[in-house]
Amino acid sequence: MNLIENMTYDNERALYNLRSTLIKGCTFAGPADGESVLKETRDIVIDDCKFSLRYPIWHAQKYELKNSYLDEKTRAALWYSDDGLIENTEISGVKALRECHNTTIRNCRIDSPEFGWKTDNTKISDTSIISEYIFLDAKNIELQRLDFKGKYSFQYVQDLVIKDSVLDTKDAFWHSKNVTVTDSTVKGEYLAWFSQGLTLIRCRIIGTQPLCYCKDLRLIDCEMIDCDLSFEYSDVSADIKGHIDSVKNPHSGKITADSIGEIIYEDSIMPCSAEIVTHSQPEK
Repeated sequence: MNLIENMTYDNERALYNLRSTLIKGCTFAGPADGESVLKETRDIVIDDCKFSLRYPIWHAQKYELKNSYLDEKTRAALWYSDDGLIENTEISGVKALRECHNTTIRNCRIDSPEFGWKTDNTKISDTSIISEYIFLDAKNIELQRLDFKGKYSFQYVQDLVIKDSVLDTKDAFWHSKNVTVTDSTVKGEYLAWFSQGLTLIRCRIIGTQPLCYCKDLRLIDCEMIDCDLSFEYSDVSADIKGHIDSVKNPHSGKITADSIGEIIYEDSIMPCSAEIVTHSQPEK
């Protein structure tokens, strides 16, 4: 590879169409305030660099971004870029990842509203993310050991797998399809309304009015904490450890829990025939 080291660039398209190059210890900032400094690059490695310019990495093919810092001025950092590895990097700009394919993210800190929209085949591990809207209309996502804080997360996603993670969110998984969450904590309100094919395995679910209007919903060995008005109009198979505050108008399937505070059948707009079974706590 060619080497560019310890340089500062602030002109628009400063390294446009760069190929087969290691960019090390460089700074992308300055009074010219140029956009798209690394647009249309191929086979590049960005190591130990600092970014403070808009749209720096667009239409890149086969890139690595590691040990670097992208500040809040780095708006829309990575768009339309494929086959990327992002590692040991802090990203703070809005709309950081969009319409990218085949992206692997490891050991990063990300604070980016509207992160990951319309992406395909994204793998993230050992990473913390703050994002108001994360992965809108994205598909083929694998998340492991993710610490996430946000609001309207994973809406309209398809084929999502989450393992060993903590999600502190709000309206997560709305209109999602084929989502599996395992060994994780999911805290929020109005969880997964209108989802299809959602499976939760050994999860802690926390928050009001979860899992309503769902199709093909499965909960396996899960806990539900502060969950009232659960499962309204859902087709559900649920095996719950412990207590559910209340269940309202479940459409079909079976719900099993150690105890349920209230079972509500009222003002239903459709026939609701789900079986609801309670049993005593198992002996210790």
